[in-house]
Amino acid sequence: MVFILMNYGEHNAAKNRLIMKILITGANGYIGKRIIEPLLKAGHEVYCAVRNKGRFHFETKNDKLHVIEIDLEDPAKLHFPEEIEIAYYLVHSMRQGKEFEKTELKIASDFLKAIEKTSAKQIIYLSGIVNAEELSPHLRSRLAVEKQLRSGRIPVTVLRAGIVVGSGSSSFEIIRDLVEKLPVMITPKWLKTKCQPIGVRNVIEFLTRVLNYEPALNKDFDIGGPDVLTYKQMLMQFAELRNLKRKIITLPVMTPKLSSYWLYFVTSTTYQLAVNLVDSMKVDVVCRPNDLAEKLGVKLLTYKESVGIAFQKIEQNEIVSSWKNSFSAFNTKTAILSKLEVPEYGCFKDQKKREIPEHDLETVFNNIWTIGDSTGWYYGNILWQTRGFIDKFFGGVGLRKGRTHRSDTFAGDSVDFWRVLVADRQKRRLLLFAEMKVPGEAWLEFKICREQDKFILYQTATFRPHGITGRLYWYSMLPFHLFLFKGMIRNISKANLREVSPA
Repeated sequence: MVFILMNYGEHNAAKNRLIMKILITGANGYIGKRIIEPLLKAGHEVYCAVRNKGRFHFETKNDKLHVIEIDLEDPAKLHFPEEIEIAYYLVHSMRQGKEFEKTELKIASDFLKAIEKTSAKQIIYLSGIVNAEELSPHLRSRLAVEKQLRSGRIPVTVLRAGIVVGSGSSSFEIIRDLVEKLPVMITPKWLKTKCQPIGVRNVIEFLTRVLNYEPALNKDFDIGGPDVLTYKQMLMQFAELRNLKRKIITLPVMTPKLSSYWLYFVTSTTYQLAVNLVDSMKVDVVCRPNDLAEKLGVKLLTYKESVGIAFQKIEQNEIVSSWKNSFSAFNTKTAILSKLEVPEYGCFKDQKKREIPEHDLETVFNNIWTIGDSTGWYYGNILWQTRGFIDKFFGGVGLRKGRTHRSDTFAGDSVDFWRVLVADRQKRRLLLFAEMKVPGEAWLEFKICREQDKFILYQTATFRPHGITGRLYWYSMLPFHLFLFKGMIRNISKANLREVSPA
């Protein structure tokens, strides 16, 4: 192994670091994806453990980046490279149910058995702040996972964080939805609860700087920014930064269930995430004092500074990761990524095609590539929004999910209530799979093919019904499909988006 020098300003604790072989579990997650670049820049060899390689994308080419397929829920397939020296455990789903805590504990136990067969000398785990006497099920689960990881032979470093503020984080997006959509907010009493938010930039600094840091072995640290705020103060400071005047009225009568529904319908969150957030927001989440930031040379960002940086990243279209692409948050099964070929039999199809002039080819393709979210669906946007509201009403994901990147699309991304299965620029093909609640399975495919001397855009909606209910659903939607899909392909084919009518 080779020594490299890392300059962290006032970071006096560990100037010399080893170039190490590092495992990241949850490498497709919000935090996991963000620590890859700094680890590679430091010269480390990084192994990204993901459930599906097809869903993993990383813009920078690097010989020291390895992607391995690992399913933490299947012990029979749980094998890590023996040369691993450091392991990041960044796994924590937002699932619900009576078996939730038991499942999370089993995953941690199986991970520990597998990692102990390697050369790992440290496990780094990002947990939640668990200082309250009564914990929510998810915070209780995180504490149980901590104890499980510590039961092995490998030293564990635990970093406990509360609200993480950054572009694409669930907390940031939910606060953004509330502030930007509601001039007047009728809110639950938990808005008076105190928390200590931390910028995602600081979280990444802590995670990467405790790596191989001996004073942090077998210890846990609460990490948070310099501000202790109520949730109401966070909303009002956010509004101030956005130059928005907002009024908040707090009611003591809103039950946890009603509060969860309020968050679910007003923001882009899922109901299960809303329930988990409300459970966690009932108690103060404030850090125990420690000097880890000083020792590691981490300059803590204020809440306003973190929000400001988040909007800079959004405006520059530099969102590295987003909670909206999480499979577990939306109960999306990774098995859908195997549905890359649309079925031919037992399906209803609506196919439209249109010839594209060669000089408009790239523009039309970019229209396809940026579909959804603020771009819209090119025709009948009100109908799409209505369909999203109906889906939300029945417990689905709704149309509020948006998209992570304005100008790019990757397999595994969410686009409103669709999941991207294929995003092939070379073959000019985009395949979406519906995550909305429907009595069947639905695909929406766009592809541009060269036929003789012509370029043809094919737009195909495919529905495989489940029983008689699915068939009735398809026939009930036919009147809308007749003009909706026709208008979509017509407007997508227009070279100039200003020609597109939102009708």
